[in-house]
Amino acid sequence: MKNKPLAFQIWLVFSGILLVISLLLIILFPTTLRSFFTQEIYKTIENEQLVLTEYGNPGNAAAEFTEKKQKDRSVDHLILPIQSRYFLYSEELPIEFIKQTQLLAANQIASVERYEKNLKDQTLFYVIRKIVVNGEPSYLLSYSWDSYRNDLVFTLFRQLMIIMLIVFLLSWIPSIWLARYLTKPLVKLEKHVTSFSDLNWHEPVEVERNDEIGKLGHSIEKMRQHLVRKDETQQTLLQNISHDLKTPVMVIRGYAKSVNDGIFPKGDLTSTMDVIEEESEKLEKKIKDLLYLTKLDFLSTRKPVKTIFNLDQLIKDEVERIKWAKPDLNWQLYLQETTTLGDPDQWEKLIENLLENSLRYADTTIKLSLTAVDETVIFKLWNDGPEIDRNLIDQLFEPFQKGHKGEFGIGLSIVKRIADLHDTEVWAVNEDEGAAFYIKIPKVAET
Repeated sequence: MKNKPLAFQIWLVFSGILLVISLLLIILFPTTLRSFFTQEIYKTIENEQLVLTEYGNPGNAAAEFTEKKQKDRSVDHLILPIQSRYFLYSEELPIEFIKQTQLLAANQIASVERYEKNLKDQTLFYVIRKIVVNGEPSYLLSYSWDSYRNDLVFTLFRQLMIIMLIVFLLSWIPSIWLARYLTKPLVKLEKHVTSFSDLNWHEPVEVERNDEIGKLGHSIEKMRQHLVRKDETQQTLLQNISHDLKTPVMVIRGYAKSVNDGIFPKGDLTSTMDVIEEESEKLEKKIKDLLYLTKLDFLSTRKPVKTIFNLDQLIKDEVERIKWAKPDLNWQLYLQETTTLGDPDQWEKLIENLLENSLRYADTTIKLSLTAVDETVIFKLWNDGPEIDRNLIDQLFEPFQKGHKGEFGIGLSIVKRIADLHDTEVWAVNEDEGAAFYIKIPKVAET
């Protein structure tokens, strides 16, 4: 069934529910009707007895062993003495049954009792009411056969079956319409997703509803927008990377050819070779960042291996290693002792990229702090360089974004990937006439 179209499955479910309800009614309704009409028959018999005893005169109608019989709504009556051994012949009731009723009446404590008996392949409902006729203890035997009840049950059940059959047949049309109505937006979404697989994601997904299908449509539209942005950033990446890699390669080749021809663009061999080495380092770093970004994409699909380590010491080590690139900067560290769970190598790369970014833009000062807040630790890195472009700040950590100085896009995207792998939150703000980066880190107690 799961391989059938969804519209057919929905229609089949509705039809199945209606069929089950119909079967339950077929099974339960006759029993319920019989029980109901059985009680109604007893009430009818008792009401007829009351009418007969209160408004009639049984004593004038029958003396000892005298039979009185009236009919109303299939209810029959017999007035019989309790202590007599002689009975009049009855066409409907056997003598043995009448003797049994006489014994029941003699032993009956209540004035009125209900009974049921199978006679002649039918069910007889009867009520014995004790009365006194001409001063002699007697009883009024009122009875009705189940043919009256069965006729009522059959008539109502037949009408119910006709109505159910009509409802069942007519329900197919709205159930088919409902199934198609429910599946129509899903079919539309399926076409959009199929077009996404063909890299055609420029047509927006429009679903004008707020139910679960609408939420699915909004999620697919959000995914489409993300794919469009990613496609655009990848195209930008190819252009930027080709330019960024081409420039140092071109410089290295040009300087190397000049040296080979005996020409030193920087005046002497040492200065010229320094330029070649500097461009080689830039080229190497760009290639390493690209490879590391690819590595993080691979690690995101694997279960990470994490250990507990001192984050504050790792930050101090990275600052000591990198601050000599600009020895004139004022480094201010306010680091509380902090342990966290994660991959130390990845955290080292994260801190390194943030420090290099701040190092590139800082004018005089860089401040770092680790502050415990409840069950988390907030890491803050601030520099007094220019503020981040407000049009760029929301996409700062998106892959392949570049600032006005050109090179921080890949580095910050690596920071975001590492933060995501460690379930931490990273963001950037402009504050205190500078730029600040924040990382919210889960705190781990030392063991």
